[in-house]
Amino acid sequence: MISYSLICEHDHAFEAWFRNGADFEAQRQQNLVSCPHCGSSSVEKALMAPAVSTGRRKAQIAMAMGEEQKKALAQLKELSKKVRENADYVGDKFAEEARRIHFGETEARGIYGEATADEAKSLIEDGVEFMPLPALPEDQN
Repeated sequence: MISYSLICEHDHAFEAWFRNGADFEAQRQQNLVSCPHCGSSSVEKALMAPAVSTGRRKAQIAMAMGEEQKKALAQLKELSKKVRENADYVGDKFAEEARRIHFGETEARGIYGEATADEAKSLIEDGVEFMPLPALPEDQN
């Protein structure tokens, strides 16, 4: 999928995703691409910079955050740090261990680890209280 920066005849800028350039052209020629602001189907590609993933780009993203976003990110980092310091890591056995704690089969304690979407859904259905830890930028490295 490719994200295109688009502009309509009234200079409204917006983005849209297409499978490829030919897909965009075919949809545009059939008037299937329209401006979400005014509905015009007279749409062209706007000038756009290529998306190149580098370590430097990640630093630019961090610098682009406003003060409120930086504060929120710092709070999320602190929360994640406290959880990791004060809970047992159980890896991919999270759902199993959380369920055992919930039903009193093992000692109550804080745990963290990984769970699939299906496992998380099943925990919710069983009434097990948990919350996902935020995925932080440094976790992706």
